[in-house]
Amino acid sequence: MTKRLTVYISALLLLCLPACQGSRVPSDSAGSEPGGGTAETAAYGRYEDPVVMRVGFKVPDSRLNTGDSNDNNPISRYLESLTNIRVIHSWEAKGEEPFNQKVQLAIDSNDLPDAVVVDRDQLKKLIDSDMIADLTETYEQYGSELIKDMYDSTKGEALGDASRNGKLYGLPNVAINADSLSLLWIRQDWLDKLELPAPRTFEDIEAIAKAFVERDPDGNGKRDTLGLSAYKNIVYGTKPHVNGLDSVFSAFHAFPTNWIRTGSGEIVYGSVAPETKEALAKLADWYKRGLIDPEFALYKETQEPIISGNAGMFFGPWWMPYYPLSEAVALDTKAEWRAYAAPLDSAGKFVAHMAPVTDRYLVVRKGYEHPEAVMKLLNVFTRLERRRDPNTEEVKKLDDFSAQTGIQPRAYYPFDLLIDYSGAIEKHYADIQQALHGKIDPDLLDPDTRVIYERWLAEEEQPKKNLEGWKAANSYKYGAAVLSTTAIEGVRSVFYGSTTHMQSVWPALQKLESETFLNIIVGDTPVSSFDTFVAEWKRQGGDQITQEVNVIVKSREAEQMSDMAE
Repeated sequence: MTKRLTVYISALLLLCLPACQGSRVPSDSAGSEPGGGTAETAAYGRYEDPVVMRVGFKVPDSRLNTGDSNDNNPISRYLESLTNIRVIHSWEAKGEEPFNQKVQLAIDSNDLPDAVVVDRDQLKKLIDSDMIADLTETYEQYGSELIKDMYDSTKGEALGDASRNGKLYGLPNVAINADSLSLLWIRQDWLDKLELPAPRTFEDIEAIAKAFVERDPDGNGKRDTLGLSAYKNIVYGTKPHVNGLDSVFSAFHAFPTNWIRTGSGEIVYGSVAPETKEALAKLADWYKRGLIDPEFALYKETQEPIISGNAGMFFGPWWMPYYPLSEAVALDTKAEWRAYAAPLDSAGKFVAHMAPVTDRYLVVRKGYEHPEAVMKLLNVFTRLERRRDPNTEEVKKLDDFSAQTGIQPRAYYPFDLLIDYSGAIEKHYADIQQALHGKIDPDLLDPDTRVIYERWLAEEEQPKKNLEGWKAANSYKYGAAVLSTTAIEGVRSVFYGSTTHMQSVWPALQKLESETFLNIIVGDTPVSSFDTFVAEWKRQGGDQITQEVNVIVKSREAEQMSDMAE
């Protein structure tokens, strides 16, 4: 990437050449940051003439019941008013898998919309097929300072992941570090009632689960409470969600579905490593003893026992108060949930696999006349999402719309691509603590942090009166607090994406893996069947894929070393 100084020079040159560029250069700075320079004017300036952009749109779960449509609603109208960019949906798809299928169909038929969000493998295919625009100059000339700072927070990894041969082909999302980690959430009111200590080890978790099952913590005289809730697919592998058991594996230094480097330097698939067998044996023992919900594999929605109030423990990321705990507390306001960094490994460390820095990329069809329009839309809705939008009256109207309908503006941004600072959560928490202890003036908090701070104070004054405030306050007070006060040993996969051989055999291998793990845990097959699984995984193509991954990673590392030498 060119140094930051070039950004300002390039933007200044562009603004001096309106006759050559026509409507590609914004004609005014109505939407720019107060006091912004020429670069920010290019980033936020409004087109004089309307620009049309056709996109592939992922339909959110929320439903508009206001007479609006997916491409004509308060959010889309606001973004258009700032940019003069008219977004048209070439096609829509609801849900992650249907959306990915639509994207793949568009790629295979060489019929891309002007802009769309793709995954890692799709990005590779698009670059190989020369179907998408080189965005290097577009990003440098039109990227806002806010977005550039956020990408800089990944120390070049995010943009590097979307680049090839020094050219930027996609605008990546940024994975917040905190979202990688899965904590143990416990009904604290049950823990206190039974006078049990906070968990740290496997033994602590076992004792708590046993007590929750046997000692009637909810006091209704029935044996209807559960120990540890779980997810039928066992692990998430990258970003965790509700009920995954990744933390149990990590404590054994096992990292299923991740490619891990061994001490000898070779790269192996974590699901077939011997440490994974140890973790499965522990989980099978817990299930046999009734410590894990005996019906966990039967739920249509994994969060059911949590929301119903039957579960006493589950694993999930720091933001669980947003969902499903907000639903659980709405049904039982006596419920008190707390987060813990547990279980620790045999050396007393909290180990976790870290998510990839990025996993989605906003790309632009090669030949689209206004690639900078895509950058400008991303600038505008990122500024809105991060509470940096200076148009306070219009933002208040969107906030009111959200409060009245329960629909978050992000659900109707043109692209499902959120960007933030990689360490945003820990930074918010640290700043809130400074403000709470009088070390900094709350008025000096950035807009994002100020909102959380105010909700924290309101929740302390009137607990559970406003569940919207409760969500933010408890996520930070308990989830982010644990992350910020715990020494974390993070392990990241050295390879994401697919290889040549994966394309034909990977679905079958994944099915073999998930069925084996589930069958071992519920006792349908013995723990020794893991060895049979490993042999079969290797025979069905796993060995060949492992060789491919080793070649790709070592080649990439050699290229990086060469670049550094230059």
